[in-house]
Amino acid sequence: MQSLKGRITRAYHPAHGGPEMPSGPQPVLAAPKRVTRVDPAPSRWSYRMQRLMLTPMFRLALRVGLPMVVTFTAATIWFADPDRRDAFNSAINDMRASIEERPEFMVKVMAVDGAGEEVAEDIREILPVEFPISSFHLDLDHMRDTIAGLDAVERVSLRIKPGGTLQVQVTERVPEVVWRSALGLELLDGRGFRVAPLLNRADRADLPVIAGEGADKVVGEALALIAAAAPLTTRFRGLERIGARRWDVVLDRGQRILLPPEKPVQALERVIAMDGAMDLLERDLAVVDLRLPDRPTLRMNENAVEELRRIKATELGVEAQ
Repeated sequence: MQSLKGRITRAYHPAHGGPEMPSGPQPVLAAPKRVTRVDPAPSRWSYRMQRLMLTPMFRLALRVGLPMVVTFTAATIWFADPDRRDAFNSAINDMRASIEERPEFMVKVMAVDGAGEEVAEDIREILPVEFPISSFHLDLDHMRDTIAGLDAVERVSLRIKPGGTLQVQVTERVPEVVWRSALGLELLDGRGFRVAPLLNRADRADLPVIAGEGADKVVGEALALIAAAAPLTTRFRGLERIGARRWDVVLDRGQRILLPPEKPVQALERVIAMDGAMDLLERDLAVVDLRLPDRPTLRMNENAVEELRRIKATELGVEAQ
């Protein structure tokens, strides 16, 4: 392709019918400006930044993480000064005290309901709380566990009533039997839990007595035997656990009913039925042995044995030895 300068020269050349070239220096035509086209594609760093901004974790870090880091850094720098730190702690303590010591949060008195005088006094002794006190300073769970540790307490609940009253609702254990052990006399409830020590048996003459090793672990069975022995109430003295496996029923005049380990209530009811039919227990017997239910055994007192020997000797006409 012919250049622009060549075309102009040709057009003005006389050989082509153009005018004569002017004499003298010819003007120099400026070359046309080169147009630079802009590339629409992003740069490498712009592309990487756009990809990062499309990442959810990066956006979350910018929105949440960066402010947190800035805040933490500023707080660390601010709290690095001991005077500022002490002033901040003092302000927090003052604010907390002003809230905790408000009248509506103050507990002025403690009321113990459902407990006798002795138990109520024990509760006040083991909870040395000085009133008035803020309810925020009371650890109700620890206080509840402390009260529940008393032998005489079966259940306990604590709550703060309006007006500044700490109410302690107590359910006491009800003693059912007196347990005579090597350590002395103790009151037990129906499940064998210790209620209180007993100094004198006469203080609770209304309760039956059980004795022997392991008797406190089978109080329920003992109560069933005591209920079955109701027809023998006037003669009943107590129950003794033998070998931690079976019971002896102790009656007055030194009589004993030896019960088997299995089904002792049915065996006792059998003895009571025989006593009602033939006055078995009114006789001069020392022991009614039912340890072998299929072969009950009677053991007489020594005086009865001597009398029986005398009677037999008289019948045989010989002198008793």
